[in-house]
Amino acid sequence: MKGIFQGLARTRNAIFSRIASLLGATEVTPQVWEELEELLIQADVGVETTMALMERLRRRARDEAILRADRLRDALNEELRALLPTPPPLNLGGRPLDVILIVGVNGSGKTTSIAKLGYRYRQEGRKVLLAAADTFRAAAMDQLRIWGERAGCPVISGPEGGDPGAVVYDALQAARSRGMDMVIVDTAGRLHTRYNLMEELKKVRRVAARSVEGAPHETLLVLDATTGQNALSQARHFLEAVEVTGVILAKLDSTARGGMVFAIARELGLPVRFVGVGEGLDDLAPFDPDAFIQGLWG
Repeated sequence: MKGIFQGLARTRNAIFSRIASLLGATEVTPQVWEELEELLIQADVGVETTMALMERLRRRARDEAILRADRLRDALNEELRALLPTPPPLNLGGRPLDVILIVGVNGSGKTTSIAKLGYRYRQEGRKVLLAAADTFRAAAMDQLRIWGERAGCPVISGPEGGDPGAVVYDALQAARSRGMDMVIVDTAGRLHTRYNLMEELKKVRRVAARSVEGAPHETLLVLDATTGQNALSQARHFLEAVEVTGVILAKLDSTARGGMVFAIARELGLPVRFVGVGEGLDDLAPFDPDAFIQGLWG
C-alpha cells in the first residue's frame, strides 16, 4: 500500500521543494514574498486561500520580527497546519447497518474510490455491499460490478435508466437479509438533460433516510485532484444539493496540485477523509493532516 508521502511526490518535487529552496538561509526580501505567493498558487492552494495565508505570514513577520527565510518557512508550516483541523471520527459503527453515500462528477474517480473504500472496510472485518444507483449510465453499473468483484463486495443494481431510489431501497433490503453491516451507494455524476441531477441526489437521500434511521450516515464527495480549482467549483454545486460530510481526494499521486487540500478545508469547510494514492485496491489512505504536511516537505 502506498501512503500519503508517496502520493505527494509530484506536489513535493514540483512545488514544495522549490518553496523549501526559496525559504533557505536567506533574508526575507520582497522577491521572496512574491515568489512564495506564485508557488502557492501553482500548487493549487487557491488564490483566496493563498491571499489569506500571505496576509497571516506578513503579519507574523512584522509582529515576530521575522527577517530570515528559514524562520518564515517555520511560520508557513504552522499556518498550513492550522488550515487542516483534525476531523472528528467518521459517523460509522455502533449500529446494525451503516450507509455511505458517494457523490461526485463522472470521471472523478468515484467508482474506483468506492471499490477501494469497500475493500478497506472489508479488511477491517465489515460486511460491505455496494449499490449501483447511477442507473443513467450502463457503463457505470458495469464498472462498479467489475470493481466490486475485485474488492470482494457484492453489488446490487437495477435496469439502465431505472429509478436510482429503487436501487437504493433494494440494496438496503438485501443488506439486511444477507446480514451485511455496510452499504456504499454510487450515485449519478451527470444526467441526461431532461433530469435534474441534484433533485435525483436529494431523492436518493430521502429513500435511504426512510429505510435506515439516520441514513446516509456519511456523504462523501469524490474530487479529482488533477483538476485543481475546477474540482472546487464542482464541489459547491453538490454542497448546495446534499449534506456532504467529507471529501475523498482521488488521484493525488497523479498531480502536483496537492495544495488544493488547503482550499477544500478553508473554502468549502469540509474535512478530507481519504486520499487516493495509487491504482491498487489498498491505495486509499485515511487523511492525516500531520502526515500530509510532512509529506509536502519530504
